[in-house]
Order: sequence, then C-alpha cells, then structure tokens
Amino acid sequence: MKITIISLLAVLGIAGGVHAADVTVKITGVHLCCEECSNGVKRSTGKVAGVTAVTDEDNETVTLTAADAVTLQKAADAMVAGGYFGKSSDPKIKLAADTGAKNEKVQTLKVEGVHLCCGECASAVGRAIKEVPGAKAHTAKKNAKSFEVTGDFNDKDFFEALHKHGLNGRVAK
Repeated sequence: MKITIISLLAVLGIAGGVHAADVTVKITGVHLCCEECSNGVKRSTGKVAGVTAVTDEDNETVTLTAADAVTLQKAADAMVAGGYFGKSSDPKIKLAADTGAKNEKVQTLKVEGVHLCCGECASAVGRAIKEVPGAKAHTAKKNAKSFEVTGDFNDKDFFEALHKHGLNGRVAK
C-alpha cells in the first residue's frame, strides 16, 4: 500500500511539473529605428501578463513568447495598439488594425496613435506618404500625439503604406 501511494505521488509530482511548451511568434518588418522604439514595443506588449518580447532593431523583428496562442494574440494586439505593425510568422496570430479609414478620397487626414519617439520615426511617415498617390505633405514630428497628412489621396492607401513601414495609427476622432 505504501509503495502504491508513493508511486502515485511520484507520478502526480512528475505530471504536475509538466506543462505545455511556450509558443512563439516572430513579427517582421516592425519599425524599430532606435532603443526607444524597442522599449515602446516592450511597454505595449508588457501590458499583457505572461508575455516576453525580444526586439532586434537591426533585423526589424519582434519575437513574442507566451504560454499559449491566445496570450500571443493579445500581445500582438497590444503592439499594434502601441503604434507598431509588421507581419506575423504564424498565420493564427493576426496583426489587424482598426484604422478607421473609410477607403475614400480625402484632402486632409488627421492621424493619431503612431509611435513617433524620434525624428527617424517621423521620417518613416514621410517615406510612407511618398508611396501614396496624391499624398503631398505631413506634419509628423518627434513625440507628436497626432499629425495631418494633406493632398488628394485615399485614406486606406495611407494606412497600408504606413503598415509597410512598420507603423500603425488610426484616424483621429
């Protein structure tokens, strides 16, 4: 009887110590021009308990690790909400942004929520605008909470270009 109880406790102890392996997703093409960009990703994803974020500025990647895919998705959502964007290595982890764009022509678009910690971040906005037919100028600058894009362009095209440059934002309310 003692041996059975000891054996049972040993098995339970081993089983109790076993847990599913952590899951990881690599997000590529994220705007990480400086240490503050990396810190911004970590602050954003750090709002989700149980997530580890590792940034690689040279390769513009963010690797998120968590116990499960649900937590990874929450972390990816938090990163996007923090003003960043990229491409997920896992088709189950979606980077989706509710930009508020209506897929219509505009002459002025006020944008908020873009990570703009430095002049290089603002320059990335400028590079995105150059890819949008009809977009002419922007007022993005370091630490701005919002900025305007002017010209005669499609609002959805602007956000698609911004995403290609690893940033996210939304139409200001």
